[in-house]
Amino acid sequence: MKLLLDTHIVIWAMVEPDRIPLDVATAITDPANDVYVSAVSAIEVAIKISLGKLNLPGPARSWLLDACTRTGFEWIDITPEDALRLADLPWHHRDPFDRLLVAQAGRGYTLVTHDRRLAAYSGLSFMWV
Repeated sequence: MKLLLDTHIVIWAMVEPDRIPLDVATAITDPANDVYVSAVSAIEVAIKISLGKLNLPGPARSWLLDACTRTGFEWIDITPEDALRLADLPWHHRDPFDRLLVAQAGRGYTLVTHDRRLAAYSGLSFMWV
């Protein structure tokens, strides 16, 4: 299975793993699954840090990259197709980061999230935390 982690799940996995239910944590650590973090999450983390809305255990530039490497999470880029797919998405959710993750999940990823508002996007695979 190809898992795409929502930004809050990436942070929880590294800082507050007890917030993730055992079945989801097992899926994330199962070597049979490929776990991905989007460049969207790096943008969201950087913006939230600059606004004073997020604190991490270290500087985001090194901490996030190192933490993803240590956990074996792979990065995916935002493609022009992802961005243009936004034009076709209904406005069920207003958060631009979540909308981009939904667009990327349409590439065949299971989106791991705690945000049940994303369920309004049909045709996608979700794993709920």
